[in-house]
Amino acid sequence: MIALIIFIVLIVGVLYPNAYTFIGSFFPDGGFSAGAYVRFFSTPSGREALTNSITISFATVILSAAIGVPLAFVFHRFDFPGRRVLRAIASAPVLLPPLVGVISFLFLYGESGIVSRTIQNTLGLAEPWPNLRGIWAILIVHAYTMYVYFFMFTSAGLERLDGAMEEAAETLGASWIAKLTRVTLPLLVPSMVGAALVTFMSSMASFSAPYIFGGGVRVLSVEIFNSKLNGNTPMALVETVLLASSSLAVLFLLRWYEGRHKYSSVGKGVAAQRVPITSGLAKAVAGVIGAGVVLLLILPHLMVLLMSFVKDGTWTTQLLPPVYTSENYLKVFTDPTFLEPIQNSLWMAGVATGANLAWGLMATVWLRRTRGPLRRFADILIVIPWALPGTVVALAMLESFSRVLAGTVALLPIVYFVRNIPLVVRAIDASFAQMDPAVEEAAATLGAGTMYTIRRVVLPLVLPGALAGSLLAFITALGDFVSSIIVYVYSNRPISIEILSQLRISNLGTASAYAVLLVVLIAITLLAAERVRAPGRDPLVQ
Repeated sequence: MIALIIFIVLIVGVLYPNAYTFIGSFFPDGGFSAGAYVRFFSTPSGREALTNSITISFATVILSAAIGVPLAFVFHRFDFPGRRVLRAIASAPVLLPPLVGVISFLFLYGESGIVSRTIQNTLGLAEPWPNLRGIWAILIVHAYTMYVYFFMFTSAGLERLDGAMEEAAETLGASWIAKLTRVTLPLLVPSMVGAALVTFMSSMASFSAPYIFGGGVRVLSVEIFNSKLNGNTPMALVETVLLASSSLAVLFLLRWYEGRHKYSSVGKGVAAQRVPITSGLAKAVAGVIGAGVVLLLILPHLMVLLMSFVKDGTWTTQLLPPVYTSENYLKVFTDPTFLEPIQNSLWMAGVATGANLAWGLMATVWLRRTRGPLRRFADILIVIPWALPGTVVALAMLESFSRVLAGTVALLPIVYFVRNIPLVVRAIDASFAQMDPAVEEAAATLGAGTMYTIRRVVLPLVLPGALAGSLLAFITALGDFVSSIIVYVYSNRPISIEILSQLRISNLGTASAYAVLLVVLIAITLLAAERVRAPGRDPLVQ
């Protein structure tokens, strides 16, 4: 029965929509035709969208690695005043949902941005600088929001790295460059590949930055939306298939590379010692650089907070907003119309996450007790939503269930559920991996049945990790914009869509107030996830 439920969800929610989209791209009018593909590749705009998407994503990986990896080494290998605070602030961009991060950069570095106008007035320039627009603007926004993946993955890899390996290399006379390139970095390959995968997928799926800063730059995620908006469904399906194919190709390429480079530590598990900074000059330089980094990282957060108190319609050509008010927050909490998007996001994310947790627990228990091709097939279906951009998942669901769910409030939470299946299942599976099998064996030895063992022994042990993974899925659904803009209806519009709506009518203050509330909700959920995941809580002892 459990296996039946698992495969019904995977086939209906994952396999059928993607197969329908792929087949539908070749049968636009009921008969076989590759005309939409021919039109796509025969037009410069189509080729440009595909090329730009791939180029921007690879460039984003390179830029993010260039920022995140050195930062991780600095915080892990050196000890200096304020290190822990700076390390926490280095993860600050993770609190900004994609759309919120983009509008904060718009307020700071856009044509009317505070920083752009300040530099223009100070230097006497004819135009604001930097006026973020085009590919470089997209890359800058991507690098700021996505370097965190490399920073966090590399930091985790360095924490697990055995310091004895590097000490042995030094003893054998290896230079610091040889030690880095022949010992340290090879051992970090799994972390680097994981970060590169997440960064590339996030860039391919990115909609907010190209949509707001792209100008005339074409990318597939935005082209899918435009094609659907213009009623050109055959072209939207073709662009969806190409975007999905590109993402999956890179996924398999990086997995293949990782498989060919297997490195493992055979040391004694000795942590590397941090090098203290003792020089007064070095401390002063580190302090100045640290202050600059802190300001750069938290400036977008502060900008959104400042703008949330700006009266709508008052900031036009002035350098700084002239009028401030608390009305933006008051009307959000007192006017049912303004409160509705917050309620929508909370209930949709809550329903989707609850379903993810319940289904993920069933699926993981079944997967760990099953072997053979059926399990491998289920594993492939589970990972597919993670490998596909949100635009692809949303359009596939919309087209395949157009006669049943399109135009209803139910479709969007279902899309949230499908997109977060891999995240929750992997989190639960990691909790199972940390559990000693002897615990289940002991329960069976004492006469406990399978269901009793699962209910009283297994679930209490894995539930903290499962809840932590589910809370991360809740955050993803709460701040989702890419999927939402494809399938939402007015009655269930989430916070991200309402932010865009307020920006379109120049209600900058109200849009920013929504953004601040979204960041606060995400921060509260992250704190809750950390508390749930906190070590030292053994449910069997309580």
